[in-house]
Order: sequence, then C-alpha cells, then structure tokens
Amino acid sequence: MITISLCMIVRNEEAVLARCLDSVSDLMDEIVIVDTGSTDATREIAARYTGAVYDFPWVDDFGQARNFAFSKTSKEYIYSADADEVLDRENRERFRLLKETLPPEIEIVQMKYGNQLQFGAVYNFDEEYRPKLFKRLRRFVWEDPVHEMVRLEPYLYDSDIVITHMPTSSHAGRDLRIFHQETLKKRRLSKRLHNMYARELFLAGTPEDFAQAAAFFEGSAADVSRNGEEVMEASCVAARAARLNKDTFRFFKYACKVIADEGCSEICCEMGAYYEAEEDYEEAIIWYYNAAYETQPILNLRCGTDIALDGLSRCYHMLGMDEQAAVYQREKAKSHI
Repeated sequence: MITISLCMIVRNEEAVLARCLDSVSDLMDEIVIVDTGSTDATREIAARYTGAVYDFPWVDDFGQARNFAFSKTSKEYIYSADADEVLDRENRERFRLLKETLPPEIEIVQMKYGNQLQFGAVYNFDEEYRPKLFKRLRRFVWEDPVHEMVRLEPYLYDSDIVITHMPTSSHAGRDLRIFHQETLKKRRLSKRLHNMYARELFLAGTPEDFAQAAAFFEGSAADVSRNGEEVMEASCVAARAARLNKDTFRFFKYACKVIADEGCSEICCEMGAYYEAEEDYEEAIIWYYNAAYETQPILNLRCGTDIALDGLSRCYHMLGMDEQAAVYQREKAKSHI
C-alpha cells in the first residue's frame, strides 16, 4: 500500500475546509496545510486535523505557494486538494482501493473533476480529468536494450475517481486580476496560460476585464513567435475588446484576422453582435448562423450553441418572424438534452 500526503493551500476557507477534510483525512498518512493569509477561522479549523500548518505570504502566485506546500511533505505520494472539493462515499471507496493497489511505477494519477460549470470561468466541460496524485520522488530509469535512453515521460494513470467541486463563488475575478498583473510585468505567458486567459475572458470576463487585456492580446496577435492557435485566440479577445469599446476600426482589424484564417464560432458571434447592435438583423443572422452551424468554438463552447442560437432567435423576433425565432429556441433546448 502506498503512503499519501494531503497537500493544500488555503485562505479564508472556514465555510468549506472542514467539509473537505472530513471527506479525505482518514485516507491520508500526512496532512500538510499552507495558509496564505486567512483572516477568518481557517487556521484554527486546519489545526484540528494536523499539526503541519504553515504560513506562506501571498504573492499572487499559486505556483510558488504550491511548491512551498509540496516541500513540506514526506510520504511517497502527494494528493493535491482544494478546500472546495469533496469526495463522496462511492469515490472515497475508489480512492481507498487505489491506495491499496496502485503499482509503484505510476507517477501521476489523474482523477475526474466534476461540477466544473457551477461557477464556470475556465472550463467548457462539467467533468474533466486533472492530475491530482503525484509521486513525490521520481526514479529515473534507463530503457531499451540498444540506443538506450532515460525515460522522460511520466507514467500516468486515469482513475475512475470523481472529485466533486463545490465552490461557494466564482474565482474568475481573482484569476483575471492575476493574469492582468502578470502581463503588466511584461512576462510572456506560456501557450497554456495564454489559452486559459483567453478562455476565462470569454467565459466570465467583464467589459473592464476585456479593456485591461486588450493591449496584451493585441501584442500577441502581432507576435510572430506565437503559433496560429494563439494568434486566433488573441484576435478573438482583441476583437471583443474593440467591439465593447465601440472601436470599429480595431474590431474589424482583428475580426478579419480570424475570418481570413478559418474562422471560429467566437468571432462569428462577435460579428453577429456587432450587426445586431447596428439593427442590421439580416446580416446578424448570417453570422449567428455561421457561429452555430458552419464553424467551431475555440474558447467558449456556448458560442457554438446557446449564444449563437439565442442571437438567431432574437434577430428573427426583431424581424417579426416569431415562428422562426421559436425554432432556434427549440434547437437550444435540444442542445441541452
């Protein structure tokens, strides 16, 4: 049987921390909790479950905080959890069986993260695999009888464990603030973070968030070292920021960058919204139709379903074609079945 350290970073989680720990603490051999500046009873609650409670000054960097927390663990594997997660009875048993039977060569275990859309800000799917259990120390092994080399890729295992995400509010505002601060420092975002920043904007960003992000993504759209996917993401964000700011020249500049490539549902919805605001409903219908049926979304799946279909329904209603408007509302209802 493997040994596991539960590793958490927390801040002002008094409402949910005990719920999380009650669901997993007896499955763990060690519990390490790092507090990043709580002003409520979080630290006192944590101390009821473990003596390994540490302070870490918050510097708007989750990576630094998690690295510090991981450095305090001592068991074979580390289970990384957030305070708003819960393991139900069925998945507690799955976790227990995993602990008893996990082969020692497995270095990362992925678990399904459920209920992601309750306060959806980054993810398009309600259930997705995430790496959650990590071997603390990795052994490097030589492979192959000839032209041998050290195995570089970790051994991953996709488990059947489902972790229920039960947040009490959206974290989008916090995340977007950190993204914006990173761009002000002129730090280059990795391809993954570039995508997540654009996705979080399209899923949960306010007009102010788009205005703050505009300069960064305009720069990305012109960056020859970014690949085609990143340029398309950047152009979508820049186009929406321009539309919200009523900057028609910039709007069409970045919308056309995407259309000249292969287009996507997001930019078609932007075009639809532009012409709808101009009360050119016939033109708006063409673009909303393209969003729903002729292109694919790259950041927000709803741009290819609900958002586009709602746009079609509104525009047909404004043209006095209520029967056709109802057709698209039924299409929207079918997309949720």
